[in-house]
Amino acid sequence: MSPLRRDGVVPDVIDSVPKDKITVKYSSGVEVNFGNELTPTQVKDKPVVDWPADRNSYYTLVMSDPDAPNRKEPIYGQVKHWLVINIPGNDVSKGQVLADYIGSGPPQDTGLHRYVFLVYKQSGIINTTEKTVSNRSREGRLQWKVRDFAKQHNLGEPIAANFYQAQFDDWVPIFRQQFTE
Repeated sequence: MSPLRRDGVVPDVIDSVPKDKITVKYSSGVEVNFGNELTPTQVKDKPVVDWPADRNSYYTLVMSDPDAPNRKEPIYGQVKHWLVINIPGNDVSKGQVLADYIGSGPPQDTGLHRYVFLVYKQSGIINTTEKTVSNRSREGRLQWKVRDFAKQHNLGEPIAANFYQAQFDDWVPIFRQQFTE
């Protein structure tokens, strides 16, 4: 059984298991591996991300937490942690950032949260007037649904995925202080 099914990413976040894997490596030395447990401290900085890509195509990269404030009662819906569109090939640095990367910040005593990375192949450039959400802002991050975004932009199903799980550690209070909006 796919770890995406085992840990409920399918069907909680997406409808089917993508064919490919997204490689996600953090400067702390850890790598995302289909549900492994990482700490908020280890994933606080934006990772390097890679997937099998056609260099002549455009892609959308999403990172979300479907478990806010906890897996049993995700009342905040999915939390948008990172969203980049119009990525040429797999060069994320050349994409259009709609939500700056923020690491994991699960509240104390809420158990493990899943942090899901998805890549969608675009049929063309996405034109949007949506403004960029900074890594200091919560605006537009809560009550977000990747399915709705994918539908709105005709993205279909993701072509690649990966995820890790994290729970509260001593970095979380520091992480939460970064938000000014």
